Amino acid sequence: MIVIAGRPANPASLAAEWGLNPVQRETVAIMARSDETFEYPTPELLQFELKMRDHLVRSALALNESGLAFSTFEESRANPAYWIRTDQGGFRLRPGVLPSSGIINIFREGQKYATECATAMVIIIYHAVLQSIRLPDFERMFSDILLYDWRYDQDLDLQTIRTNTFLPGDVIYFANPDYDRATPQWQGENAVVLGNGLYYGHGAGIKRANEMVAFLNEQRREGAMRSAYRVNQATRPGFAYLFPYDNGRSVMRVSGHPIQASSRITAQIGSLSWEW
Repeated sequence: MIVIAGRPANPASLAAEWGLNPVQRETVAIMARSDETFEYPTPELLQFELKMRDHLVRSALALNESGLAFSTFEESRANPAYWIRTDQGGFRLRPGVLPSSGIINIFREGQKYATECATAMVIIIYHAVLQSIRLPDFERMFSDILLYDWRYDQDLDLQTIRTNTFLPGDVIYFANPDYDRATPQWQGENAVVLGNGLYYGHGAGIKRANEMVAFLNEQRREGAMRSAYRVNQATRPGFAYLFPYDNGRSVMRVSGHPIQASSRITAQIGSLSWEW
């Protein structure tokens, strides 16, 4: 159920009145039929969340196309013009580099980077926030970015909750309890919910839930009896926390390049497509 200013909201009405794109329409439809209540004090907060969820999906698709390689922390790499690789295999923003420039470079020159799936998820979240809030606020709030596993700046206000309601833009987790101890990187896969039943996991690519499970099952130890599975939890940015910094733009951006919202962009994924 969606509740705005104390009143239930109709997802079809929201889609029509706000001109929602397919990702956003799917989001409000899932919210509306969920047993959970998604409550907003103002319509503007929900609009901001829908905009940012759209950017999370776009950023995941863009990272998938960026050339960013999958690697363990031991084999990680980053563009040294923007990032300092730490002893642990993370990336710290080089002094003098703007946070926005560092994040955008990963999408523009992904072939110069390699990391594992958790770090990739945090990169996607930073990129989506960059598209959603005012640029001076982004530069100020995230001036000392460290990309390493699930380390992140407190101003992302990430929240992981137990839930059975998975919305486009959520980061979820597929656990692999019987993973091969020789390849601990496959003990699970973090993934962004793309909508249309699809997920993006760095290293696994874009797959449906059953395909993600099958992929992880191939990484199990010999004699494994337990299947991989999707965990009933979701990680989400603090939409309400970030809302005061809303850039107010109707311009969508992918990989740092502006795209007018009126343009028709088709993202082909297998036999499926979305138009934005």
